[in-house]
Amino acid sequence: MAKKTQATWGGRFAEGPAALMLKFSESASFDRRLAPFDVAGSKAHSSMLAHVGLITAGECRAIHAGLDAILRDIEAGRFVWDDRLEDVHMNIEHALTRRVPAASKLHTARSRNDQVATDMRLFIKHACAVLGAKVQSVQKALLGAARRNRDVLIPGYTHLQRAQPVSAAHHLFAWLEMLERDRARLAEVSQKANECPLGSGAIAGTTLRIDREYVAKALGFVDSRGRPRVTQNSMDAVADRDVFIEFAAACALLGVHFSRIAEDLILWSSAEFKFVALPDAFCTGSSLMPQKRNPDSCELLRGKSARLQGNLHTLLALVKGLPMTYNRDLQEDKPPVFDSFDQSAICAEVLEATVKGMSFNRDRCAIAVADPALLATDLADYLVARGVPFRMAHYAVGAVVALAERKGCSIPALKTEEVRRLHAGFGPDWAKVFDLKRALAMRRGTGMPGPAQVARQFARWKKLLG
Repeated sequence: MAKKTQATWGGRFAEGPAALMLKFSESASFDRRLAPFDVAGSKAHSSMLAHVGLITAGECRAIHAGLDAILRDIEAGRFVWDDRLEDVHMNIEHALTRRVPAASKLHTARSRNDQVATDMRLFIKHACAVLGAKVQSVQKALLGAARRNRDVLIPGYTHLQRAQPVSAAHHLFAWLEMLERDRARLAEVSQKANECPLGSGAIAGTTLRIDREYVAKALGFVDSRGRPRVTQNSMDAVADRDVFIEFAAACALLGVHFSRIAEDLILWSSAEFKFVALPDAFCTGSSLMPQKRNPDSCELLRGKSARLQGNLHTLLALVKGLPMTYNRDLQEDKPPVFDSFDQSAICAEVLEATVKGMSFNRDRCAIAVADPALLATDLADYLVARGVPFRMAHYAVGAVVALAERKGCSIPALKTEEVRRLHAGFGPDWAKVFDLKRALAMRRGTGMPGPAQVARQFARWKKLLG
């Protein structure tokens, strides 16, 4: 059964939308979280209308007071949402108009098209700031773990096979680097969102005399010198969803990084590695096997990564075939953006807590890193330093490794005459290469895991993270 004409746009229609259509098309159930941003936008817009003389100063004050009261009701859970009013914008405007007669003038020179674009840009700026702070908290937890385990050495891996020795701190610093790029990406997305669409109207602006720059400054859409930033094409402003996609992309890549960190922690906490113990509070047991201690926080971090990637793909698929300008399809752009923010935020909190409760098994790490094969490349470097071309040195050391395997002994346990038969470049001091402290001390270059460089990175990260 069709309902009465919709009050906000129903003048054109003989009857209102069917109940099923209302249920199908409403977005208030999820876009109500934009209420603080919608109120801020409406206050800025009404201030501008008063500034240019389209409403009086008294009407503006009454609108502001009404909006503040509505926001208090929303925050207190007292506000009654009506799905028949479709969205957050109409719910707030309808409630405001019942309280403040002048609110019937509030929608002058704006459309829900530019209104929601503005609300979402404000939301994304807020979300980027919140996520940036949460990622920084994860980084600080990792830096603390590196500091507590500064003297721990572990094998580094390629192809999940032991490769070369590194310090645990150096490995944790690799995670810090990934997350620092995520912080920078979120800051870049925030800057991309930092242009005000309000004033673009539905598609072609307005014939009324408005001041878009006034609104932009009021809402904080300004550059580093406080100058207003506004969108430059009214059609693009209401159709553009690039910043939504860029935000979801930043969250998806953040999720990938969380997943890679989680995978390392899952491996390290397994009985086969046993490099770390994860905190009980972020592990679970088995309903059948009483001995189990499962790294569920880390496994869920891997799983959430897929969800974040899905949100990105949803947005890309949503906009790929849309003509200019606004289309109702774009109503579906908000759930994936909101979900990307929510899941990224809780993932950051969980990873931070997991890292804070993590402890290294120093004895197990020491046994693993004592494997002489980790220094096979150093032995090739030894030959290179004695004038042997690297490809020849590589082949010779490969032959040494094979000999040790056939004899069932470690590489440095081989006799000097045995290795010299494989290549004459080996001198009597060849086995000195297998001193782990010497090996790390010689890794002095920028970005390497030697003690001097690790100390330098501690100082760098302390400065970067405050």
